[in-house]
Amino acid sequence: SVPIGIAAAVYIGEIAPKRVREILKPGIEMVAAIPSVVVGFIGLVTLAPLLQKMLNLSSGTVALTGAIMLAFMALPTIVSIAEDALASVPKEYKSASLAMGATPWQTVWRVQLPAARSGVLAAVMLGIGRAIGETMTVLMVTGNAFAQVRSIGGHDAHVMPYTLFQSVRTMTATIAAEMGETVHYSQHYSTLFMLGLVLFLITFVINLVADIALHKVAHQ
Repeated sequence: SVPIGIAAAVYIGEIAPKRVREILKPGIEMVAAIPSVVVGFIGLVTLAPLLQKMLNLSSGTVALTGAIMLAFMALPTIVSIAEDALASVPKEYKSASLAMGATPWQTVWRVQLPAARSGVLAAVMLGIGRAIGETMTVLMVTGNAFAQVRSIGGHDAHVMPYTLFQSVRTMTATIAAEMGETVHYSQHYSTLFMLGLVLFLITFVINLVADIALHKVAHQ
């Protein structure tokens, strides 16, 4: 979603005609407002059967399906914020670059994107945060299975999924699926809270890295 999102932001902000831009910009923001359960349902009834048929899988509700749907959900956030960042670059930068003989593509790639990189980085970080915190969509389209039974040395053993073509269960989906049925203050209950803490730490690290990068860019 990152390269596609940034490319779409450049197209909307710098290449698309005004009439096309006035249609695409609100349309992308409307896509961002689609509820997660609706996105999950669309993935379940359209993308999952398609991948199952194309890749000859036993089930279409696999990790790859969830990854594609998460990329789709992160895309509007990246496009919208990155386009706003490009729009905030002073027009004088573009005019000066074109006056120096640079092509429009060179101006975008060498002048406008570097000038807007703090906003583009923020867009990417917000898109990653949207994907990490998503629950309902991955709960519906990834198969909701955290281990598979396989024969190892003649004995059945639980094996964690290790490819994108297997069903998985994310940490957010595990909390959502099991919290309502677990016994309060049991080991299971504490484990689910531990998963929540791990998710919090992951989000904290991502935000910390983004903050450091933004401050580094601001001081350059």
